[in-house]
Amino acid sequence: MLDAGVQNEGVPANSPTADESSNLDKARKIYNLPFNDLLFRAQTVHRAHFDPNAVQMSRLLSIKTGGCAEDCGYCSQSAHYPTGLKASKLMEVERVIAEARKAKAGGATRYCMGAAWRSPKDRDMEAIVAMVGGVKALGMETCMTLGMLSPAQTASLADAGLDYYNHNVDTSERFYSEIITTRTFADRLETLANVREAGIKVCAGGILGMGETVDDRVSVLVTLANLPMAPESVPINMLIPIPGSKLADAPPVDPIDFVRTIALARILMPQSHVRLSAGRTDMTDEMQALCFFAGANSIFVGETLLTADNPGEDHDAALFRRLGLKPMELEPAQ
Repeated sequence: MLDAGVQNEGVPANSPTADESSNLDKARKIYNLPFNDLLFRAQTVHRAHFDPNAVQMSRLLSIKTGGCAEDCGYCSQSAHYPTGLKASKLMEVERVIAEARKAKAGGATRYCMGAAWRSPKDRDMEAIVAMVGGVKALGMETCMTLGMLSPAQTASLADAGLDYYNHNVDTSERFYSEIITTRTFADRLETLANVREAGIKVCAGGILGMGETVDDRVSVLVTLANLPMAPESVPINMLIPIPGSKLADAPPVDPIDFVRTIALARILMPQSHVRLSAGRTDMTDEMQALCFFAGANSIFVGETLLTADNPGEDHDAALFRRLGLKPMELEPAQ
């Protein structure tokens, strides 16, 4: 159940409603609460649905890097920008499974595989399906992010047993065309609908620090909360400025504003895992601690996120010890 006063359950986010502006207004008021009140409310919601000291651990591997036809202004893998990243072909299935085995040994319970495509080609689906099956055989949850999907491709992934599909909306519908022009906000929502229709769990979030307003940040979360079902996983990313990309000189996000966004995500989507995602290398331990208190309960572990740096296992383990946090155990299969 979503937070009272901001829920519009069962209405797709791309369908304007009479109370759409009311939802945004109510969410904005929550975001702007005195900081202590906001965190108290978020922590109260968090404790009602989760162990407050358990954090879900995911590992992310780039299975096909660079050369993407999309012009996402934040991305090192876009072929539109001189980021210096060399494109690679789809990784071999056996290598992906070997990397997943290492990730499991390091404490990860979910393995996320990302390919830099506008959308996968049908000829690649056989290998992708084999990756899903191989990782699941290790006893891990599986997640893929492959760009836009057709209903047939989504069905193939569902048949393979894929647990999660990641497809971030990135930013608000209003601001979307300032960041990406090669696809639309509606395209994003269509893929999310295909994923949900196929019975795959949804992973969808956004990126902060791209020049968006507070209202844009609030709008992203209201959009996600008002999908027919809220995403089971909501990654909140802090922009990592990539040299050569459109957003290479974007100013940093205010840490308190970032924590406010985490708290609002927790309040609007009480049962979702809120992932403290990209940008953790630029966060102090104190900022991360506030994010966990505000309701973040998932992170990526490992030294890289696709092509960006990430705190290594040693640093995360030390932070967890200081905060008294523990890795979240994988729930038994239903």
